[in-house]
Amino acid sequence: MPVQPTIVGNAVLVVIDIQKSAFMDDKAGIPIMPGYRANMERARGVVDAAHGAGIPVVFIQEIHRRDMVDYGRELDGTEDVHCMEGEPGTPPAFEEMGRLPGDYFIHKRRYSAFFGTELEILLKGLKAQTLILIGGLTDVCVHYTFADGHQNDYYCRVIADCVGGSSLAAHEASLRAMEYLQTGAVLTADQIMAELGGRSAAAA
Repeated sequence: MPVQPTIVGNAVLVVIDIQKSAFMDDKAGIPIMPGYRANMERARGVVDAAHGAGIPVVFIQEIHRRDMVDYGRELDGTEDVHCMEGEPGTPPAFEEMGRLPGDYFIHKRRYSAFFGTELEILLKGLKAQTLILIGGLTDVCVHYTFADGHQNDYYCRVIADCVGGSSLAAHEASLRAMEYLQTGAVLTADQIMAELGGRSAAAA
């Protein structure tokens, strides 16, 4: 099939689970690949570019109750207890990511940002067609959100050097899986910022 344009129609930037723990030594029970923090720091440039282009930004936070009633099967695999309310690493990294007052914020209890949240209602209100994904983990929350976006007929783009996986192998495998679903979906920060910069200049 032909490669689609980088952005089709209205775009929304979805910042997935970039929380305080990304900038702390203790990652609160979640394994991460080498270079994870650097990728999260690079993601700030994409947030700034989206703001400059007038692209809506939606921050997603995974958070769980202290009585652990809402973890479901999340602790059956490799991950230990994570993203628990009241823990220092759980709050969103709003300051580090340059959140602005007009940005949106949604919390979730499962890996996909669509599952049991108001994301779909918000995206319909924004008349979104293209989702730009940054954050973590590439092989978990980013991948599952991408797959749900794909199945809901959104054009999905993932910024490879602004996401991070549980391991480098898992990160790379998930990027390949997302590219399989939508050819041209995997981009770099430089590519998406150039695209957003062009939109910002066109609107000026």
